[in-house]
Amino acid sequence: MVLDIVQKNQKKPTIVGNYPNITCFMIKKWLFVSAFFHLSLGVIAQIEPDYPPVLIHETPAMFTGTCEPSISINPMDPSNVVAASVLNNVYYSKDSGATWERTKLKSSYGVWGDPCVVHGPDGRAYYFHLSDPTGKNWNSDSILDRIVVQWSDDGGATWSNGSYMGLNHPKDQDKEWAAVDPQTGEVIVSWTQFDKYNSALPEDQTHILFSRSSDRGETWSPAIAINEKPGNCLDDDGTVEGAVPSFGPNGEIYVAWSLNEKIYLNAITEVDGDWSETNVEVAQQPGGWTIDIPGLNRSNGMPVTGVDVSEGPYKGRLYVCWGDIRNGEHNADVWVAYSDDKGETFSTPTRIHNDDTETHQFLPWMSVDPVSGNIFTVFYDRHRYDNDSTDVTLSYSVDGGLTWENKKLNQEGFDVSPMIFFGDYNNISAYNGMVRPIWTEFHKGKLSVWTSRVQITNVATRNVPSKLDGEPRFKLEPVPEEPKKENEDE
Repeated sequence: MVLDIVQKNQKKPTIVGNYPNITCFMIKKWLFVSAFFHLSLGVIAQIEPDYPPVLIHETPAMFTGTCEPSISINPMDPSNVVAASVLNNVYYSKDSGATWERTKLKSSYGVWGDPCVVHGPDGRAYYFHLSDPTGKNWNSDSILDRIVVQWSDDGGATWSNGSYMGLNHPKDQDKEWAAVDPQTGEVIVSWTQFDKYNSALPEDQTHILFSRSSDRGETWSPAIAINEKPGNCLDDDGTVEGAVPSFGPNGEIYVAWSLNEKIYLNAITEVDGDWSETNVEVAQQPGGWTIDIPGLNRSNGMPVTGVDVSEGPYKGRLYVCWGDIRNGEHNADVWVAYSDDKGETFSTPTRIHNDDTETHQFLPWMSVDPVSGNIFTVFYDRHRYDNDSTDVTLSYSVDGGLTWENKKLNQEGFDVSPMIFFGDYNNISAYNGMVRPIWTEFHKGKLSVWTSRVQITNVATRNVPSKLDGEPRFKLEPVPEEPKKENEDE
């Protein structure tokens, strides 16, 4: 949430790039500490990644460094993958993520971070983001006055000026996410509305808003609140946040979010139905959605919602993934719970990483493959280290979330710094056995965005058994490098 970078300070900030209260002395000190810490990592034995990572983009960390990445596989042409990062970066690949082109997104409504990229069943790519209609960002009170969406019909190379939803100035619209019905192409989006950001007044509240489009993003329904209990405006555990919508196989709509150490869900479970007036409690979230991770200025365990829309044995199963500190403030973990009755009741949460350490695993995201029904998550992981060095882990389940396998994604552990805005999320996309996680790393004063070309082989996507008997049905393998053509230029 780019909103918080500046406004958390009550006084008018001294800004370097988009970061408040950072002086040249602090930058020099941070660069020295960062370089020393990076050298210290060299004495730690590095574990090779299970799948070769691919660098997408790298920028200096102190000047709006690239972070908060999003990624989506085009279901009409899976060799086309589109990604994004703060503030207005667009990346697109025509070779399944092996190589990338980069451009900048522009709109008359402004582009101000929180990128979310999703695809429709017709191949249209949607890029949702926050607004900056005057182009003056924090010097204008119109910033964050709406949620904006732009679209591309040529694989991410060019984009429309876009449309918007939720215009409600002077209230702030923040932390949006979207989903597209794989059958009908209907587009939905949910987000948090702040009456007045950082206000401690009880009459200033936050709500989870929702809007939908039946014409491929051209026009949007009036935004409505779907949360039963409002939150405060302090951007903390008492604020309603983390709304990620998801479609079920028959057009059901689910949205979960966090508030006051609990995860809540609302749903539309019938065609032409409406939201429930009461919200279901998915699970306890001890410690709340804000999580203190050493070396980071902020982190979170906000929930992510996903549904199995495949023709597999777990069709219709609803999953919610999140992070919390129920096992201790020095032992953040990642959890998944599921529902087989359209969100009325949920299973006991399952911890999805298999280490036996008291270390931090944090900032998860989840994708449910719409063809195979398999579940894939990506999160940061410190179980190999006794300091703040961090890895990236892919965790996946092929049996409806009952058991999980973990794989390392990054090449080497990376250092972090509380002076760097590291972002509030990573992302992952899966389609028909093709899995593309995306994440942020920090090396030698630079932030970078990475992916990994993970492919599932020997997939049985129809009439698969409901239990695993004997050997797994398939295994995860890196995509082989494409052979170099004769006389091809370097």
